[in-house]
Amino acid sequence: MIRVAILGAGIGQEHLAGYRALPEHFEVAMIVDRDAARLAQITGAHRACETLEAALDDPLIDLIDICLPPDLHAQIAIAALQAGKHVICEKPLATSLADVDRVAQAAQRSGCAVFPVFQYRFGPAFRALRALDAAGLLGPAHVASVETHWSRDAGYYAVPWRGTWAGERGGALLGHAIHAHDLLHWLFGPVDRITARTATRINPIETEDCAALLVEFENGALATSSVTLGAAQGETRLRLVYGNLTATSDRVAYAPGTGTWRFEARDPARQAAVDRTVADAEAGHNGFAGFLHSVALGLQGQPSAVTLAEARASIEGVTAAYLSARTGQTVALPLDRTCAYYEGWQP
Repeated sequence: MIRVAILGAGIGQEHLAGYRALPEHFEVAMIVDRDAARLAQITGAHRACETLEAALDDPLIDLIDICLPPDLHAQIAIAALQAGKHVICEKPLATSLADVDRVAQAAQRSGCAVFPVFQYRFGPAFRALRALDAAGLLGPAHVASVETHWSRDAGYYAVPWRGTWAGERGGALLGHAIHAHDLLHWLFGPVDRITARTATRINPIETEDCAALLVEFENGALATSSVTLGAAQGETRLRLVYGNLTATSDRVAYAPGTGTWRFEARDPARQAAVDRTVADAEAGHNGFAGFLHSVALGLQGQPSAVTLAEARASIEGVTAAYLSARTGQTVALPLDRTCAYYEGWQP
């Protein structure tokens, strides 16, 4: 049984629901939030605390789950690792490559694990894609398009740290499209180059709320990403073109691996095999529960579905996108300490 302390009762409530779906693996022993009223709204057998130290100092806590504003993620992850705790951290794990590397160094010194949150990877459509790949029915990746078309208004930005470089450390690229871009990297492989443009057109905020990207992969595949927070309603859409089939998602905004997907064989003679493979794909947990189940397996010594290296790749992509948008140039990856934005992209 893994005993957990959740830091932050906002998005932390969704994590809590995921833990409760896995009672054989997790016990949420503590929830920490400075807002006593919000803490009081969450029922359960866990302790409610208002200080981080209560979680870090408790020898019975195995895992710290960080659900706080982005500017706090890296420093608290390092503090938790130094206290001998495993870490789950909401996206983004950090707001610079330098801080990701500092977290990685702290993890290595402590012997504890870090699991970045990318719950969008867990859904029946992605289990079907893995089954199709294992059956040899996908073929090489060719082209993809992804749309992160969400809606955020003044009420969303009433939270003081949102839309600011100091608090959120980024806009739609960092806080919203990061999940879709992780899916592209996960499904199509390592990124070779990124060209990006950003704009602030929807709300009077400091950070960007629109973006367009061209992503070139090491295997030669290409992808485009369209991002806005000014859509009529929230939608996330993916279209993945492989050598042998095309996969097209539904429009489910915050769980793109669910909904009704189309898997269409390029050769009609293969469609029956594609349909059988999709129908027979294994069942599993979705969303946060799926992610947390992979964490439990990782802590049991099995390969984890999301790694610290993949969190670095995600932040590397964000770094390259901001660098490209501000210089007008295509940015080649990987990025190291010589990158102008290694210590951060904040103006």
